[in-house]
Amino acid sequence: MGRRLADLLGWDYYDREIIQMLSEQQGLDPEYVHHALSSHGWHQYQLTYRSSFRQPMGSAWRHTEVLAKQREIIQEIAAEGNDCVIVGRDADIILHDASPFRVFVCADIQSRLARCVRFEAKKEEAERLSEKEILRNIRRIDRNRRQTREILTGKSAADGSAFDLTVNATGWDIGKLAEAVADFSARWFER
Repeated sequence: MGRRLADLLGWDYYDREIIQMLSEQQGLDPEYVHHALSSHGWHQYQLTYRSSFRQPMGSAWRHTEVLAKQREIIQEIAAEGNDCVIVGRDADIILHDASPFRVFVCADIQSRLARCVRFEAKKEEAERLSEKEILRNIRRIDRNRRQTREILTGKSAADGSAFDLTVNATGWDIGKLAEAVADFSARWFER
């Protein structure tokens, strides 16, 4: 959705590009960076009395460094002043003062599973995940995102007030849906 939206609007697009930029700047393996960011380094902190944070140790500290560098890169992208689509990465929170147009895209679990299965089918058979493994990954990712969102905002991830538009992609052709979101976003920026 993000890529198609950026193409329709003629804007820059950032998703895995942020991982690549970060890995190049820090001299880190892109897979390590992806893991550090997708495992949500906030979970490496131990909460103590009154939800204060205890200093992380060892590799957990490196994960936190990667999160901090990701934040800097997102701020640098915004400072360039080019219109862009940034997928996830809590960019809406990082760029809150810039009043970004915040879109949340969701879908039912069966649609998400089917999309992931189609993606896995493109891989070599030996590298493919089973449906059970995919479902476990979806649930783990959802849980991590929910927890991170709640830590960063103090609000439940189910609180829709954090977004300007929530889109349920279940049953939609993504290209058609991206056109509708592009139209809506153009109107949002005109207001």
